[in-house]
Amino acid sequence: MDIFIDPHIHAVSRTTDDYEAMRAAGVVAIIEPAFWLGQPRTNVSSFQDYFSMLVGWERFRAAQFGIRHYCCIGLNSKEANQERLADEVMELIPLYACKEGVVAIGEIGYDDMSDLEDRYFRKQLDMAREWDMLVMIHTPHRNKKQGTSQSMDRCIEHGLEPSRVIVDHNNEETVKEVLDRGFWAAFTLYPGTKMGNERMVELVKEYGPERIIVDSAADWGKSDPLAVPKTARLMAERGIPKETIRKVCYDNALEAYSQSGQMKEADWLTPNPVDQRELFYGNSVLRGGQVPTVDDLAKEKESLIIK
Repeated sequence: MDIFIDPHIHAVSRTTDDYEAMRAAGVVAIIEPAFWLGQPRTNVSSFQDYFSMLVGWERFRAAQFGIRHYCCIGLNSKEANQERLADEVMELIPLYACKEGVVAIGEIGYDDMSDLEDRYFRKQLDMAREWDMLVMIHTPHRNKKQGTSQSMDRCIEHGLEPSRVIVDHNNEETVKEVLDRGFWAAFTLYPGTKMGNERMVELVKEYGPERIIVDSAADWGKSDPLAVPKTARLMAERGIPKETIRKVCYDNALEAYSQSGQMKEADWLTPNPVDQRELFYGNSVLRGGQVPTVDDLAKEKESLIIK
């Protein structure tokens, strides 16, 4: 079976059925960038709980279904316009950004391209430079071309190497500049908007696979956590070489995010065995009466314990 990485998915809003379907489709690793909840948060403690969930429970939950979970920490551009709260979140980010499994500061950038968004974008770019971290950029849905250009300008102004910045939510009008300037170009395959998989196939045909990354950005909206394997299948049907498909659906994400030192292929090629009897702070992914999945290796380890 072919294997895939989905390097941008908001898994906290997905069900365990999604995790099972993703693993069955060959998804072995995911990256979850910090995101907004659909309505404004009202206090900094809600950010603290959310960041704790990204580095804690969600990492555990994914592993219980055979998927390696990584995340990005940051103040999403959608929430950067609440100045008082944003200042408090800036103080919180250093407590989480260097935890195990955090591969980048992100997703950060612009939404309305306001002065406040620019201020907190710059602050977080400075954090990334100071801590030698990667950055995941959210490009705006409106004024995308201008916002993408300005995002890259800001990264250069703040001393970041383009090879350590992943620019996401690209489309046909932004991809050339992103690639020409040496940044990673990620594409969100979100049904009915952003970038469909038919268009993605044509872009790969035109630009080739170098520094191009496919992701789903699946969240609480109408979205598809199987977008990466489905697009890989469509590429194969349209005659794109297997080596090219592997680069845009696996290799490039690994190459880009492994620069963090947190993401290693061995994490999923030689994983810990799945044992759904395990608990996280006393909590299980199962409910009463459900039969846990226990890999043979976990059973073997248990049999070696002298009781």
